Amino acid sequence: MSVSNESPAEAEASLPWPTLLTLISAFALSQAFRSVTAMMATGLQQEFGLSTQELGLFAAAFAFAFGLTQFAVGIALDFYGLRRTWLYTFPLAILGALISTLAPNFPVLLMGQALIGMGCSPAFVVCTLFIARRFPVKRFAAVSGTAMGLGGLGLILTGTPLAWLIDLSSWRTGFGVLTGLACISWLLVHRQLHEGLAPHQQRPPTLSLALRGFGALFLLPQTWGILMLALVSYASFLTLRGLWLGPLLMHRHDMTLVETGHVALLVSLISLFTPALFGHLDPGPARRRQWIVRAAMAMALVCGLMAWVPSPWVAVGGMVALAVISGAGILQYANVRVSYSAEIGGRAMSVFTMAMFLGVAIVQSLSGFAASWSTALGGDPYSGVLVCIAALLVLGAMAFRLLPAVPLH
Repeated sequence: MSVSNESPAEAEASLPWPTLLTLISAFALSQAFRSVTAMMATGLQQEFGLSTQELGLFAAAFAFAFGLTQFAVGIALDFYGLRRTWLYTFPLAILGALISTLAPNFPVLLMGQALIGMGCSPAFVVCTLFIARRFPVKRFAAVSGTAMGLGGLGLILTGTPLAWLIDLSSWRTGFGVLTGLACISWLLVHRQLHEGLAPHQQRPPTLSLALRGFGALFLLPQTWGILMLALVSYASFLTLRGLWLGPLLMHRHDMTLVETGHVALLVSLISLFTPALFGHLDPGPARRRQWIVRAAMAMALVCGLMAWVPSPWVAVGGMVALAVISGAGILQYANVRVSYSAEIGGRAMSVFTMAMFLGVAIVQSLSGFAASWSTALGGDPYSGVLVCIAALLVLGAMAFRLLPAVPLH
């Protein structure tokens, strides 16, 4: 048996942080693309005459495409490895951003959003698989939390900086800047990422066999509770931050676009640190599920308060609270990792990510219907949105709590 003589500092220095940081840059842009609606909503409504329901469709187009592409991403990761999957997929995001910048009408804009969603689909899955392969097992939750937190820089970009830029020019300029940044990110990853298949990983002999591996996941009892909560947990925070934050603060509380950008910036700054915090506080498999359920229920309570107490302080404080609690989502990734064998871990992570982002599309679409329904009944559209999100969180938490889980050994 060989014994490593590396000191802790030397071991830390040998970890592939530069490569991970380039992957995080792409994930940060994915975060930016999926949250631009909050700052662009007013401009899009003015130029294309969009209803609240169409605005929800615009935001959901990214997430639907992102989530549905996860099937192809999971197969490609097992078949072609990390580098080829990422480098051949992300250019679709660049193309979609360029189309969005130049879109002459709403249908073309939707097509651009769908292409962006497809191109960004491997962003965080590649990050998590890279961490799982190249970092110590005991540090998975902490490093993944750090990666998710740094990815929040994309949310910061779509806070005050993007609001200021759009206020000076237009939403098209915002998309143009994101297009340029996406090109830079692709070049950085092309230079840094050389990871193919995992060591000793057996490549599926055919694509059809790789596809059957996805079907096997849905036969495992623990999958359904994991997916039910995945559909609503991350989606709830992103729907509020990425779609309704701007309209809620500007229309309900008469804030300016730049003031709304300040709130978005504050929320985004907080979301930089909370995933890493929860990753370091991870209580381990014995108590992790309890923490996950309590976090979802706490988010539902905050949404309920924001719905029924129409105060600007409650709105801003509620968004800050949601930014803090949403960091517990990193525990769901850790739960997925221990719920499946290593042989199907990559596909399990892809299915989980698919559920998260299909959930974003579903929740954003439902929130648009809830806003329209609430308005038709003579109520506040944002109360309808918040009540809808709170109810979905409660349902997801109960499904996760009551459906079967992997027994602890």
